[in-house]
This record gives sequence, structure tokens and C-alpha cells, in this order.
Amino acid sequence: RVVGLGSNIKMVKGAKADNPMRQIRIHKLVLNICVGESGDRLTRAGKVLADLTDQTPNYSKSRLTIRSFGVRRGEKISTWVTVRGDKAFDILEKGLKVREYELNKKNFSNTGNFGFGVQEHIDLGIKYD
Repeated sequence: RVVGLGSNIKMVKGAKADNPMRQIRIHKLVLNICVGESGDRLTRAGKVLADLTDQTPNYSKSRLTIRSFGVRRGEKISTWVTVRGDKAFDILEKGLKVREYELNKKNFSNTGNFGFGVQEHIDLGIKYD
């Protein structure tokens, strides 16, 4: 379990603190909601991302037809937004606050990326419609 992300980061003291590779940087933040079907649920998911980021969301299509899930090839099934800059840092801070600044080791990849999920979007400060 990794503890201490966000505003609780302990800085390294001494000569190592001057190393720019030790600074935490956010290049981009990708928010994704996969609904698994087109229609009203996908539209509402896009509205949630638009309210959270003030950007227009993109929609992803299914690559395969899966009859057991009721998904056809080319059908829109998910929505996503890429956020950069200070807005990305603010949204990430809200998400980590929901997770109480604690992430498991399995949330991190070997290349320095990490991901986690939030069950309810109302925890991020969006009003429920």
C-alpha cells in the first residue's frame, strides 16, 4: 500500500532535492467512463465528464460484436476526456481525496503510470441530476 500522495508528499532533503527527476509531474490525465452500451446511459456519462472537466468528451466504439453482452461492432460504448495542466492536477487531487490518498501497489505500472477507479462521481463534487 502506498501512502502519502497528494499534498502529504514528503520532500527529499539535501543534495538529492535539487534533482529535477525527483519532482512529481503530471503530463496528462485521462478520465474514462465505460458504460458498455449506447443510448441514454452513455449520454449521461458524457455529461458527467463535461461537467467535471469543462471539455467536450470523446466517444469510443466497440471493436467486436459480443452477443452475450449485447454489443455490436462500431457501437459507441464509452466516453473519455484528456486533461492537461493545472486542471489535471486539481481533478487528480479530488480523486485522491476520495481514495483518502491511499493506493495499492497494483495501481502502479513499471513505467511510472498509475490508475484507480471512483465508484460515485458525486464524491468528486459534482451535483447529482
